[in-house]
Amino acid sequence: MTKHILIIVLSCTLFFFGKETISAQNTTSNKTSKLIQPPYLKAGDTVAIVAPSGILKNKLEAINQARALLKSWGLHTVVGKNVFNKANHFAGTDNERCEDFQRALDDPTISAILCARGGYGTVRILDKLDYTKFRNHPKWLIGYSDITALHNQFHNEGFESLHAMMCTSMQDDLDEIKETISTFKDAIFGNPLSYTLKGSEYNKTGNSSGVLVGGNLTLLHTMLGSETSIDVSKKILFIEEIGEYKYHIDRMLQSLKRAGYFDNCRGVIVGNMSNMRKNTTPWGTSIEQLILDALADYDFPIAFGMPAGHEDDNRALILGRTIKLTVKKEQTLVNFND
Repeated sequence: MTKHILIIVLSCTLFFFGKETISAQNTTSNKTSKLIQPPYLKAGDTVAIVAPSGILKNKLEAINQARALLKSWGLHTVVGKNVFNKANHFAGTDNERCEDFQRALDDPTISAILCARGGYGTVRILDKLDYTKFRNHPKWLIGYSDITALHNQFHNEGFESLHAMMCTSMQDDLDEIKETISTFKDAIFGNPLSYTLKGSEYNKTGNSSGVLVGGNLTLLHTMLGSETSIDVSKKILFIEEIGEYKYHIDRMLQSLKRAGYFDNCRGVIVGNMSNMRKNTTPWGTSIEQLILDALADYDFPIAFGMPAGHEDDNRALILGRTIKLTVKKEQTLVNFND
């Protein structure tokens, strides 16, 4: 009788633990398999403009400029009903911002979601979003900065997204941001995308390939330890930042490093490090050397000078797409594979 009970207990244990192991393997597989590419846009498609983050104070002209630009490309636009709402720091309450974004996710007639601006606030709606209907009708997410939180979530849901200009990127003279606009257009319409970057004495040379992930360093750091953190194993990481002290940059890189973030990474592309703040105690090295020192334990290539982030020249990057990275002192090549 005792033997029979023991056999039953062991069988149940093996069944349940085996089931958990398979489930965990499936979850890991979903996050490392090739991501789904939303359909490229074509004339007649509709873009939804939403504001999942900061308040849009005095930004009506920028929204109208973005709509006019998209119209000139044959695209229709719809603006979320809560975009111009105000709730302290945010463009409406968490529920209002979530409502607009969820509606855009669910609507099968929407081909892309263009974020009006970044700022802060996206992290507050992440856990409210439901991707059930989106999976049947995937669409492009477009934005940068605080939108990195959503890029992470899209990636972990298994979809590519677009790190590119937002409505507040618009200027009176569009010629000043012609590269920003032209690469954005190429990306959403499916034209070939590749970059030849100026060389840097700080470049850590080497060749690599892998899925491109990343975005704003603060947001990547903020996501650490949550379901929205990115697994960068066998991937190439892009980072950019604005308005931070150098010691803040180092602190975030050290935290990511200690968490094993870079252990199996295949490369790092450094974008704009804009408006760095000066501390009363000087750091003592350039931001490039700071990054090299923080990542000195790894042998993957590191490329500096990617014009992407919080500058007028903000080139489009397809996150979740496999790229080939060739880093030399004299130049860097970034090629997106179809």
